[in-house]
Amino acid sequence: MDYKIAVIKGDGIGPEIIDQAIKILNKIGEKYNHNFQYIEALAGGAAIDKTGSPLPEETLEICRKTDALLFGAVGGPKWDKLKGTEKPEQGLLKLRKKLGLYANLRPAVMFEELKDACPLRADLVKGGLDILIVRELTGGIYFGKKTTMGDKAIDQMEYSKYEIERIAHKAFQIAQRRNKKLVSVDKANVLETSRLWRRTFKEIAKEYPDVELSHMYVDNAAMQLVTNPKQFDVIATENMFGDILSDEASVITGSIGLLPSAALGVNYGMYEPIHGSAPDIAGQGKANPIATILSAAMMLKYSFNLQKESEIIENAVKKALSLGYRTTDIAKNGEQTVSTKEMGDIVTELIGQ
Repeated sequence: MDYKIAVIKGDGIGPEIIDQAIKILNKIGEKYNHNFQYIEALAGGAAIDKTGSPLPEETLEICRKTDALLFGAVGGPKWDKLKGTEKPEQGLLKLRKKLGLYANLRPAVMFEELKDACPLRADLVKGGLDILIVRELTGGIYFGKKTTMGDKAIDQMEYSKYEIERIAHKAFQIAQRRNKKLVSVDKANVLETSRLWRRTFKEIAKEYPDVELSHMYVDNAAMQLVTNPKQFDVIATENMFGDILSDEASVITGSIGLLPSAALGVNYGMYEPIHGSAPDIAGQGKANPIATILSAAMMLKYSFNLQKESEIIENAVKKALSLGYRTTDIAKNGEQTVSTKEMGDIVTELIGQ
């Protein structure tokens, strides 16, 4: 089977971690007779340097002609002096909007092998954690009208009922495939957008009677994640709240370098690690490629319907960790570490076994 994948390596550690994910995909293709074709494109700082734009039109055209997008990371101090609308991160935001990628899936899974890296008390995470945050990705304050007038600045938050309905359906459908528990997070005691959010989720819930729906204010959800994280299975929330809560959840699991994400639209998916471009360690072989490797596994599952192959990659990562292989970000004092490339080689070898 042939699959066309757009590849945006981006900035900082992006090229290093993407190379390892491609290595793993090639091994899967070789073992299971799949042909993955890669078409590279530019976005972020690398695109600004070459074209003057964080998202060239050519990149959009490449993405639209492929089956899925594998994305590295963008940004860095080199471009800090640019206006907000011209920064590398705008390339990522525009990609999500232009490709209609409205549902961001961010799993927060604590690997048993790394439970000692969890900052919470052991009794709070006994038995492990497996939380999935479903974040609305193309609406809310990030995409609202922005105005600066002298000493006054305005960021407008907007949501339509349609935008909330489609993310609600996605969250309920995912909850059905898991433990049938969904927590909708909002700030309905203060925000009009959140009141619309809560009303809409209650309406959509009638179509999914097998899913238990509950509601939680975002400030309480932030506290509950660190005091009683095992109560959560699927969390659905709007754009900014989801951004914050998913980063909090990632720290609970032990390392932001381990967690993948998917951004899904009606007919397209983009897959990327949730961490940034880490320019301070770029080119040093210190970056953890596991989040990007697991993002590639999510691509196989959600865009290509290759469930078995996706699980093969996940199991190879778990095996590598169980054998004691660590990159610098997850190594304890005294533990021997491996480089970015070495970790990719190890996971590749375990897939081949």
